[in-house]
Amino acid sequence: MLLTSVRRIHKAYIRTKSFNFSLSGLTGFDLHGKTVGVIGTGKIGRIFIDICKGFNMNILAYDKYPSSEENYYSDLDTVIAKSDIISLHCPLNKETYNIIDGNCIEKMKKGVIIINTSRGALIDAESLLEGIKSRKIGAACLDVYEEESDVFFEDFSGHIVDDDILARLISMPNVIVTSHQAFLTEEALSNIAETTLCNIKEFFKNGTSVNELCYHCGKIANCKTQRIEKCF
Repeated sequence: MLLTSVRRIHKAYIRTKSFNFSLSGLTGFDLHGKTVGVIGTGKIGRIFIDICKGFNMNILAYDKYPSSEENYYSDLDTVIAKSDIISLHCPLNKETYNIIDGNCIEKMKKGVIIINTSRGALIDAESLLEGIKSRKIGAACLDVYEEESDVFFEDFSGHIVDDDILARLISMPNVIVTSHQAFLTEEALSNIAETTLCNIKEFFKNGTSVNELCYHCGKIANCKTQRIEKCF
């Protein structure tokens, strides 16, 4: 989604379908040397960091429970203020609900790109829209949306969508919205089914699971201090 956005691939695709091969308005920018802020450094966040390193990007990261002693970790305000690109990879809980809100957006660089492939409610959608309209946010790549439960996974192509904020976001030329499909591969679906069945089998056999999640932090809670009554 990031590459599509910064190199205007989504616009070029629509143009070439009409045999318009003009390059006008399609100039993007290199990721090399840009600072990417990664909020949430679980498995997916760390893999995303590795990908960004391949583009020779500068890494800043925030996680309440850092997974390593890497020198790219910083506090949330620093990550927000210094990043050219911000990507969300954290679970949704009381602490992360609307972690990107109006106050947070005010601290960001002008022209920042926001990517969310994690949970929709990490971003206050109304504040995001205002940030885009004011040109504070340069682009947004959203595979999830705060109120997606009433819209995503359904076909509304022949209907009027009641969600005005979503309709405005989709209409923006610098916004890419996909229908929560970042996970959608044949391999992922197979792995999800296999892991789910293994978790169920292990729970009924042992009363716990290696993939047990801590209710408080969302991390794997395979430890002596976190028992099943504190986790889901």
